[in-house]
Amino acid sequence: MKRTLLRRAGGPRRPRRLVLGLVALVVVAAGVGGWLLLRDDRPAAAATTTATVATQTLKQTVTASGTVEAATTADLAFDVSGTVSAVYVEPGDKVRKGQRLAALDDDVLQAELAAADSALDAARTARSEHLADGASDEQASADEAAVLAAESSLAQAEEAVDDAVLRSTTAGTVTTVGIEVGDTAGSGTPTAGAEGADGTDGTITVVSTGSYVVDATVASGDVTKVAEGLQAEITVSGIAGIVYGTVSEVGLVAEADSSGAAVFPVTIEVTGRRDDLYAGTAAELAIVVSQRTDVLTVDSRALHTDGGTTYVDKVTDAATGATERVTVTTGEASGMLTEVLTGLAEGDVVEIPGLTGPGGPGGDEEMQEQLQQFRDRMEQGGGMPPGGFTVEVPGGAGR
Repeated sequence: MKRTLLRRAGGPRRPRRLVLGLVALVVVAAGVGGWLLLRDDRPAAAATTTATVATQTLKQTVTASGTVEAATTADLAFDVSGTVSAVYVEPGDKVRKGQRLAALDDDVLQAELAAADSALDAARTARSEHLADGASDEQASADEAAVLAAESSLAQAEEAVDDAVLRSTTAGTVTTVGIEVGDTAGSGTPTAGAEGADGTDGTITVVSTGSYVVDATVASGDVTKVAEGLQAEITVSGIAGIVYGTVSEVGLVAEADSSGAAVFPVTIEVTGRRDDLYAGTAAELAIVVSQRTDVLTVDSRALHTDGGTTYVDKVTDAATGATERVTVTTGEASGMLTEVLTGLAEGDVVEIPGLTGPGGPGGDEEMQEQLQQFRDRMEQGGGMPPGGFTVEVPGGAGR
């Protein structure tokens, strides 16, 4: 942002010497800050540690985030029209597959069923009479067609009566009840998001319990590594330990995440029945795209590079801590482990360097004395000392 600095016309100007003094004070303050950071009374740096070269199972994973959802969600609605005469469930009820949820007033449907049954009887009787009278081929064909049509009408009427009772298509828990007694039910599932004047949408939702999936997304750069059947390790909020699952579906059409980046939907089927999971819970996934056992590995922190050479400091004497530089060649890395191809053997011990901070002699008193001398000189109207102001810091000097 461009800023404009205004000075009152005719206002007094600050002496140039004072401005230089303020600049010098800033420089000294910076030196003091650096000295405080580097002084030798800081907490001790981390000590050098060691790690043992060992064979491990090396995994390559693709990370993703998502949400736990019920494996099956059924939005159920009447397939026939009529007036709702009964609602048998409430949100939270456990239901069995095939259990009735609601019913329509089926008086009209029962009447249509009776009429269809009578029509079939009449068609069959007419066919029998015409055949007995020596009906022509044309008449016989017409009678047969009439019987078939009547049978189809009867089957439709019977199905309509059955559909007047709404039944659950899965065992699970009722989550929403969007119909009430007295509502007029339409034919088929209503348009998503549509609601009646009373706020009902004509559906009853049942979700499966005990079986879950995780709906997740993976970055576009990783989706080619993910395939159906791969194992996934799932970390779920509030659940101790790893929940395992299997990739059951990989989307082919990209979506945009909250930042606008392209991601692909992936569905993970949670292994086994779980009573400790809940729909809507956040989850983090590590999809295992490759896994090798008995891989010789070393702690990645022990690796050093010098030019184009990778090496470790191998401990040769545990008692004295003596080490020797050993050149190694490495393979894949996974987390804090790196594959070792040559240079080390299982059981070798390598050194992991600690963080070392610079130190040196000196204390607060000397620094405070120098800073006070500078302040006194500035208050007396003096400038920078001849040759400048020198601040001694551990490991170097500033002027």
